[in-house]
Amino acid sequence: MSASSQHIPVLLKETIAALNVRPEGMYVDATFGRGGHSREILARLGRGGRLIALDRDKAAVAAASAISDPRFTVAHSAFSDIGAVLAGFGVTHVDGVLLDLGVSSPQIDEAARGFSFRFDGPLDMRMDQSRGQTAAEFLQEVSEQQLREVIKGYGEERFAKQIARAIVAARTEGRPIATTRQLAALVASTIPKAEPGQDPATRTFQALRIFLNQELEELSLTLPQCADLLVPGGRLVVISFHSLEDRLVKRFIRSQQDRDNLPANFPVRAVDLPPSRLVAVGRAIRASAQEISANPRARSAVLRVAERTVAA
Repeated sequence: MSASSQHIPVLLKETIAALNVRPEGMYVDATFGRGGHSREILARLGRGGRLIALDRDKAAVAAASAISDPRFTVAHSAFSDIGAVLAGFGVTHVDGVLLDLGVSSPQIDEAARGFSFRFDGPLDMRMDQSRGQTAAEFLQEVSEQQLREVIKGYGEERFAKQIARAIVAARTEGRPIATTRQLAALVASTIPKAEPGQDPATRTFQALRIFLNQELEELSLTLPQCADLLVPGGRLVVISFHSLEDRLVKRFIRSQQDRDNLPANFPVRAVDLPPSRLVAVGRAIRASAQEISANPRARSAVLRVAERTVAA
């Protein structure tokens, strides 16, 4: 594996500290990737501890299978199935869950995966290549209106209308978009220059990836399951790389912590309010300048931590 394709785990020390690993505890790394966080968790577990890893990328599962440790188990699964996967292993409660969202370095650096415009490859973008529609297939049949909504909603791209129109026009003219470089060039020729240091196609690629893999929907389904699985004092640790993800995580933790949704100045408080299930632990954590210098992909990372309360 080349240096460029090695995955450097983001916020590694901060993540492990946030999980507050107990030697005999039960933990879940719901996004194994290439195992940087998992290996650190295992290093802190005692003989009675256990770690279960999930990933919907078969390459990640293959990498996990190389770990020979009786305390470790891996499952090929989307993290939205975390409850069912753990139940299959006879696990109903855990001491900590880690979600490291986004795309891993090996996925980005492998041209055949189609995640990056830095390499010319098939426009795939699927996290799990064993199922689902590729980006090229989606662009071949999507309506201009839906495409505009996807690029604007998931990529926060202000030129979504122009990009969608150009993609559909190319398709109509017999020039379907089948490769990463084709899409990047089309976007670059359609809109004004992006922010300094950012490729014009960045937001479009991001939008297609998030939409095709249903990343926000997956996260929405997963967070409540994590809260259910945690024992009192157990930790939920989430690393986000996109504002939409981070906003979703932040709102979820707040919704579990502030079960009283009445205005602060409301004259009468409800009596039988449901107790808080999670409490935020500290403030959001970002990578240090030193880490960003060593690993530029850490620049957008935001780590949030929540702890399960004693309340049922």
